[in-house]
Amino acid sequence: MHILFCNWRDTRNPEGGGSEVYVEKMAAGLIDRGHRVTIACARHAGAPDDEVVDGIRFVRCGSKLDIYLTTAARLLLRRYGRVDLVVDVQNGLPFFTRLVTRRRVVVLVHHVHREQWPVVYPGLTGRVGWWIESFVAPRLYSRSRYVTVSEASQYELTELGVDRERITVVHNGNSPAPRVTVKRSASPRLCVLGRLVPHKQVEHAIDALVAVRRRYPDAELDIVGSGWWDEELRAYARAAGVSNAVIFHGFVDDVRKHELLAHAWVMVLPSLKEGWGLVVGEAGAHRTPTVAYSTAGGTTESIDHKESGVLVDDHAALIASVCELIADDPWRTLLGEGALAKSHSFSWASSQEQFAHVLET
Repeated sequence: MHILFCNWRDTRNPEGGGSEVYVEKMAAGLIDRGHRVTIACARHAGAPDDEVVDGIRFVRCGSKLDIYLTTAARLLLRRYGRVDLVVDVQNGLPFFTRLVTRRRVVVLVHHVHREQWPVVYPGLTGRVGWWIESFVAPRLYSRSRYVTVSEASQYELTELGVDRERITVVHNGNSPAPRVTVKRSASPRLCVLGRLVPHKQVEHAIDALVAVRRRYPDAELDIVGSGWWDEELRAYARAAGVSNAVIFHGFVDDVRKHELLAHAWVMVLPSLKEGWGLVVGEAGAHRTPTVAYSTAGGTTESIDHKESGVLVDDHAALIASVCELIADDPWRTLLGEGALAKSHSFSWASSQEQFAHVLET
């Protein structure tokens, strides 16, 4: 089959994250099974409009604001050639592919954005976005099969009216960590990995650093990733009096990312919502445990509470748990071993097989 993924970004995009990794891993698995795959996504600096990477064709057009309509129009006009199946990746908004093709459409949802709309788009824009996601999309794709990455997201989709029997859960996998020579930092070091956007709530990690530094004044925080909330976070660190202890690394390559994860004592994942939390497994590969919010959804499956990391209910508990882990070496070591074991329990090969089975049947 020729399979078209409609996704707003790709992994080379500076704003790309775990959901883009998932899409491209699934695409690679389909290539290995003999299918043709095209990924339609938004343009960004430094990437050509049309290229083939590892057998996957990337077609980039439009911006992150008009990518949805642009992609739908190109599909209607058959600009991608003959397409046998469409994977409509719904990151809040669908691509409305059901309106422009008679081919089968599978909807891929990482998580439901109920809590994020008012944070990222306050006012009318956010309300319209949530109406499209919660009311329009479930009805538009009422005959389509869904794939999501966690049981938490599956449950939220059923709350929106998607029939449970049409939803298949295909978890994220974990890639073997590249070999790095970096050792654990001699002084306390926290790490945050992800896009710099409001709903990732990186400010909470900065708050945790402030608390840790009361006892360990040499503690530092590595912020890995880029995004449009960068300047606001820098201002927040300055206002908190820790700008000299917060290092903004921006977008880094895979090896550097794993060096920073191996260097850290604790990874903080203060995100408002996560479909899974791919970074949890990446940190776990270096025996670095994660503290995250239990209310984020997928984190309750990517983290085994008090076995491979810690799940907390609120901001105060997150700060307290980070401080406790930093101060308690045996507890942190125990969770680190659990995080390593947990990271080995999910593989991309298994996820690719499950995903391909959904599309092929």
